[in-house]
Amino acid sequence: MSGTSAATQIRPGWLSIAAYTGMFTFGIVMALLGAILPLISQRLHFGLAQAGNLFVALNVAMLITTLALGPLLDRFGMRPAFIVAPVFVAGAVCLIGGVATFAGLILAVVLLGIGGAALNQATNTLIADLNRDERKKGAALNLLGVFFGFGALFVPFTIGALLDVLGLEQILYAAAALTLVTVALSLRFSFPRPQQGGGVPFAQVMQLARQPLVIAFAVLLFFESGNEFILGGYITSYLTRTLGATVATASYLLAAYWGALMLARIILSRISLRIGGQTLMLASALGVAASVALLILASSLMVAGLATVLLGLSIAAIFPTALALAGSRYASHSGTVFGILIGVALFGGITLPLLAGQIAENRSVRLGLALAIVNALAIFVLQLIAGRIIRRPDHVQ
Repeated sequence: MSGTSAATQIRPGWLSIAAYTGMFTFGIVMALLGAILPLISQRLHFGLAQAGNLFVALNVAMLITTLALGPLLDRFGMRPAFIVAPVFVAGAVCLIGGVATFAGLILAVVLLGIGGAALNQATNTLIADLNRDERKKGAALNLLGVFFGFGALFVPFTIGALLDVLGLEQILYAAAALTLVTVALSLRFSFPRPQQGGGVPFAQVMQLARQPLVIAFAVLLFFESGNEFILGGYITSYLTRTLGATVATASYLLAAYWGALMLARIILSRISLRIGGQTLMLASALGVAASVALLILASSLMVAGLATVLLGLSIAAIFPTALALAGSRYASHSGTVFGILIGVALFGGITLPLLAGQIAENRSVRLGLALAIVNALAIFVLQLIAGRIIRRPDHVQ
C-alpha cells in the first residue's frame, strides 16, 4: 500500500500508537472483574463459585472470538478489528456500570470478552508484523504489554483512589470513554495489507496447529493464561478474605501488581534486545512460582504486598516473549498462529480459574492460589521442550 497523503500512507509509528491504545483497553478488560469483584458480588449477592462462572463466560467469549479471528486477520487485515472491538468493550463496561442482575452481568461479560479478544489478537499481530527481527519483535511486544499494564492498572487504582468520590458507575463510564480512542486512530490511518489476501484454508490451519513448536507454545500459554486470570482475579479476594484487608487496600495492592508488571515490561523492552527470549522465559517461570509461594505463606499485608510486586515483575515476560518466539518462526501466518496460541491460552483461562474458584470455595482462597505454582512449573518444563524443538536440525520454520 502506498501513497503520500496522511490518510493513505502507512505510518508505523501511528499504527503502533493505535496498538498501544488497543492494548490499554485490553488491560482494562483483563483487570476489570478482579478489581470490581468484591463490590459487584456484594451488590448482586453471589459467591466465589459464581465468580468463577463469570471468568468462564468471559473466556468462552474470548476463545470463540480468537479461534474465528486468526485466519480473518491474515485475510482481511487488522483494521476492522481495531474499529469494531473497542465499541464492544465500551458498551460492555457501560452495561456493567448499571447492571442489576447476575444474568445481565453475564451478558455484559460476554460482550467484554468478544471485544477484548479481538483487540488482544489484533494488537499483538500488528506489532509482530511491524517488527521482523526476533529480538526486536520481543522488545516491541513487551513494550506493547506496558500499555496492557496501564489499562490493567487504571481500574483498580481509580477504584482505590476515587471510589468514595465518584462511585463505581462513574469510574466505569470514564473507562468506557477511553476505549474509543483506538477507534479514532484506526479510522485516520491505513494498515498494512493482509498477509494472506487469498485466505487461509482450513487444512493449512490444521497443519500449523500440528507443528510441534506451536503445540509446545500453545500448552505453555494455556498455563500462563490460567495464571494471569487466577492471580488477577483472586488476589483481591485473598487479601480481603484471608488477610483482612479493606477493599481499598486490596485494590491498591492489585494496582501494585499491575504496576510492577508494567515496569518490568518497560525494562524488558530494552534488555530483551540483548538477552535471549528462552532465558527470560525460564527465569520468569521460576520467579512466578517463588512469588506465589511467598504470597500464600504471608502472615501480614506487608509481606503479601512485597510478594504481589515480585509476582508482577516475574510474570511480565512470559506471554509477549512466547508470542515473539513463535511469531518469528511463522511470520507469514502470524494471525493464524497467534489465533491458535491465544485460543489455547484462553482455554486455560477458562478451566484453571474455574478450578481455582472451586478450590477457594470448598477449601480456602490460599489453596486456590497455590494452583498458580503448579502452572508456573509446567511453564518452565514446556519452555525447555520448546527450546529443544527450536534447536533441532530438522525444525521447520
